Amino acid sequence: MNQRTIKNSISFSGVGIHTGAETNMTLKPAEANSGIRFIRTDLEGNPEIKADVDNVFSTERSTGLKQGIAEINTIEHILASIVGAEIDNIIIEVNNIEIPILDGSSTSFSELISKTGTEELSAKRKFFEVKRKISFTDHESGTTFIATPADEYQVEVEINYNSNTLGVQTATLNSITDFKDEIASSRTFCFLHELELLLSNNLIKGGDVNNAIVIVDGEIAEDKLDSLAKAFNKTDIKVGERGILNNLKLRHKNEPARHKLLDVIGDLSLLGVSIKGKITTTKPGHKNNTEFAKYLKNIMKENIKKTAPEIDFNTPPMYNKEKIKSILPHRDPFLFIDEIRELGEDYIIGTKFVTAEEDYFRGHFPGEPVMPGVLQLETMAQAGGVLILSTVENPEDYLTFFMKIDNAKFKRKVIPGDTLIFRLDLISPIRRGLCHMHGKGFVNGQLAVEADLLAQIAPKK
Repeated sequence: MNQRTIKNSISFSGVGIHTGAETNMTLKPAEANSGIRFIRTDLEGNPEIKADVDNVFSTERSTGLKQGIAEINTIEHILASIVGAEIDNIIIEVNNIEIPILDGSSTSFSELISKTGTEELSAKRKFFEVKRKISFTDHESGTTFIATPADEYQVEVEINYNSNTLGVQTATLNSITDFKDEIASSRTFCFLHELELLLSNNLIKGGDVNNAIVIVDGEIAEDKLDSLAKAFNKTDIKVGERGILNNLKLRHKNEPARHKLLDVIGDLSLLGVSIKGKITTTKPGHKNNTEFAKYLKNIMKENIKKTAPEIDFNTPPMYNKEKIKSILPHRDPFLFIDEIRELGEDYIIGTKFVTAEEDYFRGHFPGEPVMPGVLQLETMAQAGGVLILSTVENPEDYLTFFMKIDNAKFKRKVIPGDTLIFRLDLISPIRRGLCHMHGKGFVNGQLAVEADLLAQIAPKK
């Protein structure tokens, strides 16, 4: 399955439930491997906030992201719609700090995305495939998450607030393709005592009895109803037979559980890749949803580092050799890296096509050519050089120098006809021109070479 984006730009407007501020939002198509990104158009320089669990800074009643000076809040409903439409790459432009609440669900987002349609991109979709049972428990809240293998993305949720009105509810989504029809319309909810606290602290300036289900446990005095009516600028607020404020008609008997399932999908999208597996959770909430996403991301990182990258050589590389020459100072006969296939903030994937015509094979060894281990390390380091030089302006004005090589290991011979696929990951953030990386080189899916590299860039004299 290939990655997807939307066909055309679409726009939304509405108030944020917590700030009450009017927000205009536009979804735009994005290129492959760029992911989901928020752009704050109201801030100088239009700063970007990547939809990544590492950028989570707030989980109080909604999920908020922050990157640099820019932040964006209440992101879970739009993200759930994007995942439900199986979109991998999209730009979300907003001119305020909070995503519009609309009717408290994802239905408007999902309907407009469905109407404009999606477009297939050339790159393959990236998955976190659950291959074994993964468990996560927060003992303080009683929240549990269990991920198990499945052929597609499935989610099952149970909620229990010890409420006579709400009871114990469950919701299940057997296929992410059913999100729009089964889950998107489910609205957010809260209990009356929570609503009163939020109102007293001026925290839901954009709240409305029509964009949230308010659950009432027990009797409520008339003066409280009058106070709520005044707060929401309504002439008449009542409690229905089922304990729902203002006789709001439920769209599903288990609408609160379905909405919690919606939130789980939105928050887990911050993993950054599609999930292939079943997620079963009890008592989910934004804090633990995002903690579980972090837990999965750590597992995913470790798995990626251990396995050979999958490359579709029918698609063009990100950088060919000519493009690499515009970044690295190396030239023949000492430019060994042939392609850059992926380049992230903390990793890079490159390839080396080992050919019989390479000059060093004449002497290493006659009759039985083997690529020298030192040249394998050099090729790996050149891929790392592209990673570090991509962090500076005018990379052609810099040179890269080895500072240290540790833990070098050679697992198999590399011979003419082999394709070496390198993946290098940062061990620590790049600081003051120093780059500490762990690299692995694979041939036919098998580890051939690995090492820890420390390099430094310096301006050319």
